[in-house]
Amino acid sequence: LAGYDMEALAVGLEEVLDENYLRYRLDSMAYLGGKILEAGVPIIRPTGGHAVFIDAGTLLEHIPWHQFPGTALAAYLYEISGIRACEIGSLLFARKNPDGSFTPPPYELLRLAVPRRMYTRSHLDYVAEAVAYAAGHKREIRGLRFTYEAAVLRHFTARFELV
Repeated sequence: LAGYDMEALAVGLEEVLDENYLRYRLDSMAYLGGKILEAGVPIIRPTGGHAVFIDAGTLLEHIPWHQFPGTALAAYLYEISGIRACEIGSLLFARKNPDGSFTPPPYELLRLAVPRRMYTRSHLDYVAEAVAYAAGHKREIRGLRFTYEAAVLRHFTARFELV
């Protein structure tokens, strides 16, 4: 790593031990989670200090797990707002059984991770507004199917089309 990258890591490691910074992180995630809950979007609670996890499986109950509701929500959110999010669900955790069938994961989540010291309260408001918009238009969100699936770590290089 370059010296400036190592310095940024060192500052980050020092900051995460600062109680004021930790309080700020927890408050920021609670704020974002609260705004998303106000919009009627189900999340995993408590929010914690790293991310807000949307329950995409519950929100998009019209999309079955094997059509990747978390990934579909991530794609829709990116398309309407430019917000990048990460699926934590069937794309990442569904497992193929010896008979060729799949075991679904216990949850279909969308992770809204917030990098440290990057976003203001108005940025978090924008994220909450975009999530509320997506929830209000959830019937427009369609499931996905693979057009390409790698044998290993498929969530890194998978390609999809709308169902």
